[in-house]
Amino acid sequence: MMRRLFVFVLSACLLSLLSACEKQEQLPKDTPPADETIALTVWGAEEDEALLQEIFASFQAHYAGQASFRITYQPQSESNCKDVLLGDLEGGADVFAFADDQVSALAAAGGLDPIPDGAAIQSASLPAAVEAASVGNTLYAYPLTADNGYFLYYNKSYFTQADVQRLDRILETAAQAGRLVAMDWSSAWYVYAFFGNTGLEVGLNEDGLTNYCTWNSTDGPIRGVDVAQAMLDIAASPAFSNRTDTEFLSGVQDGSVIAGVSGVWNAVAVKEAWGENMGAAKLPTYTCAGQQVQMASFSGCKLIGVNAYSRHPDWAARLAEWIVSEENQRLRFALRGQGPANINAANSPEVQASPAIAALLEQSNYSQLQRVGGKFWDPVAEFSGSMAQGNPSGASLQIQLDRLVEGVSER
Repeated sequence: MMRRLFVFVLSACLLSLLSACEKQEQLPKDTPPADETIALTVWGAEEDEALLQEIFASFQAHYAGQASFRITYQPQSESNCKDVLLGDLEGGADVFAFADDQVSALAAAGGLDPIPDGAAIQSASLPAAVEAASVGNTLYAYPLTADNGYFLYYNKSYFTQADVQRLDRILETAAQAGRLVAMDWSSAWYVYAFFGNTGLEVGLNEDGLTNYCTWNSTDGPIRGVDVAQAMLDIAASPAFSNRTDTEFLSGVQDGSVIAGVSGVWNAVAVKEAWGENMGAAKLPTYTCAGQQVQMASFSGCKLIGVNAYSRHPDWAARLAEWIVSEENQRLRFALRGQGPANINAANSPEVQASPAIAALLEQSNYSQLQRVGGKFWDPVAEFSGSMAQGNPSGASLQIQLDRLVEGVSER
């Protein structure tokens, strides 16, 4: 009888213990023994190092009782993250930031797996950011920002709000002041601005790799040569300056540049330089084929990916979720001025009051997601470089456009 009672009591204790365990928070499947350290490598923009280190510290504090961590930050450009990662998936970062136009290629190459709890991330993020992080209807990455686009910065001590509606007026005003208006024509990303709202098209073919392009079209109300001539007219202005994003910022800081095309990543620095005179607006219209054409833009998002080959995929996913959490997207905006992809953070009073974010939202009416293959960039940059220099070769504009389209459409 005593033996039966002992077995009964022991069974009851075991059941109670199991029940208690089930009520505890489920830990990642790769939770290590107490003496093992979880090593995670994170790739991010060089400018984000201080921010990311702060986020890593809060992550480790939150999970301090569950695991020991060694999180290593390595600077890596978001624009070419795909190429570096696919060069060595197994040796690549566990968690990485990248531009949304790379998501399809990363997923197709097996570098990204579908997000396990995609519904929760989707419901917390802006619809455009979810679309940018997805392939088809499947979410493959964590939306981080919804601000990867460009607009016009201007110094309000020189321009009125009416002035900045037309590029002709902006250039005229800057020339009278002996100052400059900057835009980067060495980057096809920015040059899309002149073609995007003309009826001329560029995009991905169904294979997801090659492009179609009609920028050399000789039909329609606006032809390719009309855009090319408009660019030559702009470049001829003494106020126009073809300069990189870094050079734009240097000009803002030394006072030589009083307007220019850039993005929210420069908002903090421009504000420091111009103070209360910092203005931001959608891109202006420009004169093309005798009419005013609204300048277009590529739009996009920055995403956080988890390497499908990570040795600690569950902890890597937890860190990715931590980086894109509402709280940390708010922190990113406060420290870096970057627009959140999280709905609640994006709708916060602080974000809504930002001139740069307001300008980006206004420009979004004239933008499209960047979806072009790798052959797009160099031919466009070669063409726009010729236009920026005033077509020094004297070559036919149509021939140069034909060469551009041939290169962009190459298979």
